[in-house]
Amino acid sequence: MNYNIIIADEKHIETIADFQVKMALETEDYKLDFETVKKGVQHVIDNQSVGRYVLVMDGDKCIASMLNLYEWSDWRCGNVLWIHSLFVIEEYRRKGIFRMMYDYVKNEVDATEELRGLRLYVEKNNDRAQTTYKAMGMTKEHYDMYEWLK
Repeated sequence: MNYNIIIADEKHIETIADFQVKMALETEDYKLDFETVKKGVQHVIDNQSVGRYVLVMDGDKCIASMLNLYEWSDWRCGNVLWIHSLFVIEEYRRKGIFRMMYDYVKNEVDATEELRGLRLYVEKNNDRAQTTYKAMGMTKEHYDMYEWLK
C-alpha cells in the first residue's frame, strides 16, 4: 500500500468533479451537472483562502478526495475546518482511507492555534458513516442544520 496525501491543484479538477458527481448520485440519488461542479472545484483551487481539497493517492492514482472549508469562529478566535464532499473510490473503502485523511487534518488543527476544530455533517440515515465518525472520537452535537438553497 503506497498511499500518500497531497493538496489538490489544477491537474486534479476533473477527477474531483467526477468524484462529486458520483457521490451525489450514490448518496442522495441526485444527478449533478458535471460542468457546474467542475467550475465549483476550480473556484476552490483558485481561492485557497476559502478551502482546499485533500487527496489520497495510490501511486499516481487519486483514490479519495475531501474538501475542507474554513469557518471563522469568533467564539474561538480561529477557523474551524469543515469536512465536506468526501469521496473514496468503492474498492478502497473500509481500508482506513478516511481515517488517514481525518488524522491528517486533525494533526493540522492540533499543530496550530489558528485552527480550532473539525466539523462535518452527515445524512441522518447514514448509520455506517456515523459509526465511523463516533469511532474516531467525533461527537454528535446539539445543533440541527437548516438550509435554504436556490
